[in-house]
Amino acid sequence: MAFVNSTDIKPFEKKIWLSSPTMHGPELTYMQEAYETNWMSTVGQNINEVEEQIADYTGVKYAVALSAGTASLHLATKLAGEKLYGQARPNEGTLKEKKVFCSDVTFDASINPVAYEDGEAVFIDTEYDTWNMDPAALEKAFEIYPDVKLVVLAHLYGTPGKMSELRSVCERHGALIVEDAAESLGAKYLLNEKWVETGALGDYGCISFNGNKIITGSSGGMFLTDSKDDADKVRKWSTQSRENAPWYEHEEVGYNYRMSNVIAGVVRGQLPYLKEHIEQKRAIYERYKEGFKDLPVKMNPYDAEKSVPNFWLSCMIIDEDAMCRQVRDDRKPLYIPESGKSCPTEILETLAKYNAEGRPIWKPMHMQPIYRSHAFVTAQGNGRGQSNAYIDRGKATDVGADIFERGLCLPSDNKMMPEEQDIVIEIVRRCFG
Repeated sequence: MAFVNSTDIKPFEKKIWLSSPTMHGPELTYMQEAYETNWMSTVGQNINEVEEQIADYTGVKYAVALSAGTASLHLATKLAGEKLYGQARPNEGTLKEKKVFCSDVTFDASINPVAYEDGEAVFIDTEYDTWNMDPAALEKAFEIYPDVKLVVLAHLYGTPGKMSELRSVCERHGALIVEDAAESLGAKYLLNEKWVETGALGDYGCISFNGNKIITGSSGGMFLTDSKDDADKVRKWSTQSRENAPWYEHEEVGYNYRMSNVIAGVVRGQLPYLKEHIEQKRAIYERYKEGFKDLPVKMNPYDAEKSVPNFWLSCMIIDEDAMCRQVRDDRKPLYIPESGKSCPTEILETLAKYNAEGRPIWKPMHMQPIYRSHAFVTAQGNGRGQSNAYIDRGKATDVGADIFERGLCLPSDNKMMPEEQDIVIEIVRRCFG
């Protein structure tokens, strides 16, 4: 690749996005079909086709189309709670007074359903190899909280976690897995010498078709399972839990969570392009990797032998000794520029100056104001209160906080042209000048 040599880089006339929808044409055809046939509600051929195609692609027996990935996560979490602890009262969640082990570095949509169901999230630290839940920390969490029976884990930025190890830990302790594959549709993991799609690696799988995902419906999500009973239950809950009666009869709390036939039309038109989108995202990742090879940074990692990411977002992490001083409170960051060094704040502000969108790494859940009172477990044990005023215990372990401190998400839009990406690369390089 050729680096940009001009000393005068001008802002992009057309914004370079982090990850925006990529439309192809058939989406409009299927939306028009919904309009012309007047199937504009939560039933119709588009929904049927999308459920069948997603189930076939991911290798599960049943897929239920829902209004959002969050809706899928909620109903999966609720279902897991009911399986473990029985049906809840109408004014209570299925996880009332129960702890749930959860990924720490993720979007809060992974975690909030635990609160919806009156449970208490316990956050499990991250590992450096994939930036996902650390199996050693999960094992330690079971030592501390042996009664926990549910784990909610996410595949960060489209990279599968260490599912062989994580599943083994859960199996030893009789725990169910809600798999948040919202960001990882199309990613694969080698499990027991067989390639398995993310979303089919846990007891319940959830994917998202949000506007910035690798396949979009503008909104929408999908619940994945091999159990017909579970699929039927989620389908019922998502349509207000109506009983089989000639009037509206309800014995359970229900939700308005079903996907519309119009949104399903967008997803249906997108699905044939999933492989193409993954290839484009991979090319972006590899171009960044090549462009940064002599900088003190690394790209977001993955296990090339056991996983094939979908490369949804390309991210980088700055070497510790190449970080300039940076501090963040709950709302604002500050940094001090330093020759030869940089930090995520400087890089993101510089990209924005040139009309390119980046993003900080997800702030770990244990650092979020709403969850600061919740337990946090590392591979060494309790992750809270690790320092000691009188005894030097060395550097505290908090992998997620470290990745958040030193990492950032780069512009990863698959419509970004190579020459535009070259400019983005040069902008980042100059931050280390």
